Amino acid sequence: MIPRLLPAACLALAAAVLFGTTPALAPATAQAPAQPDLPFDAYLEVLKARARAEGVSSATIDRMTAGLTANERVIRLDRNQPGSATAAGYPPLAPYIATHVNGERIGSGRRVFAEHRDLLARIERETGVPGGIIIAIFGHETSYGRIKGDFDLARSLATLAWEGRRRELFAGEFVALMKIADKGYSRSQLVGSYAGAFGNPQFLPSVYLRLATDGDGDGRADIFTNLADTFASIANYFRDAGWRPGQPWGVRAYVPSGFDVDAYRTRLVAPLCPRVHERHSVWKTVAEWRALGVVAQGGLADDVMTSLFQPDGPGAPAWLLTGNYRAILEYNCSNYYAMSVGLLADEIVN
Repeated sequence: MIPRLLPAACLALAAAVLFGTTPALAPATAQAPAQPDLPFDAYLEVLKARARAEGVSSATIDRMTAGLTANERVIRLDRNQPGSATAAGYPPLAPYIATHVNGERIGSGRRVFAEHRDLLARIERETGVPGGIIIAIFGHETSYGRIKGDFDLARSLATLAWEGRRRELFAGEFVALMKIADKGYSRSQLVGSYAGAFGNPQFLPSVYLRLATDGDGDGRADIFTNLADTFASIANYFRDAGWRPGQPWGVRAYVPSGFDVDAYRTRLVAPLCPRVHERHSVWKTVAEWRALGVVAQGGLADDVMTSLFQPDGPGAPAWLLTGNYRAILEYNCSNYYAMSVGLLADEIVN
């Protein structure tokens, strides 16, 4: 299991790279791809030995690696990820929202929410995480369980570890996958994205081992087909990320004409995802923003700390973001992703 620097760093690498974002654990500047220093078969033996040393049974290792070969398509996809770590400016938010928070996704989300209202209410009582956020993640990650990926996870993770650009990350994920398989999951079940994410919430293996939750009391955390387990696991992820119960992720804000948002930009440099966080303002209470003419358009107490975000510039929509927005960023460190999840959640429950 990799050290926890930022929970979403795992998921950001595994989810499809979003509009104008860089995976949370990717280097801040472009680097030449690493070259494998061993033939794939030889390196696979290294991975197998590590899995055995961490307690995985030989039978599991054998069935999960039988006939395994490197997947060149996975390497191409990983190396060709779009990013904006060195790009000037930012693509506008509005077109992304129009695509990802559309009528079909809202309607499907409302139907899933209504069907599982009692279950979601119970999970919210237990974790403090709202059902709308849970369903929005479910919709964004896998289109409500319809699109989960069909890559052989063992092959993908072994390939990415062997390729070497982020060797330790993916070697750790490969071993974590072996531990999951050791719980009785078949190789045919353990399929997902090219970068190793799987199941309804698109967890990486290490995230599954740490946070997957049995939501229906049957003794198993099945995030493949069991929605009680899926929803409880997503909620547990957000609880672990510091979600504050009873507080929205953010609210629309009125910004007076001529207000200089840039004058309040944060001067802090985030150690991870700096281009995501540099777009936010300094933190002020709702009352402090109101004194400057920026007025929250929703129910936030005067003492709540918020950050001002006007992604598309003067005259465009603006939001006051709470600490819960940061929790969404931990799932995938992208303002486009976090805003679309928050706005979709609001539409689902309204």
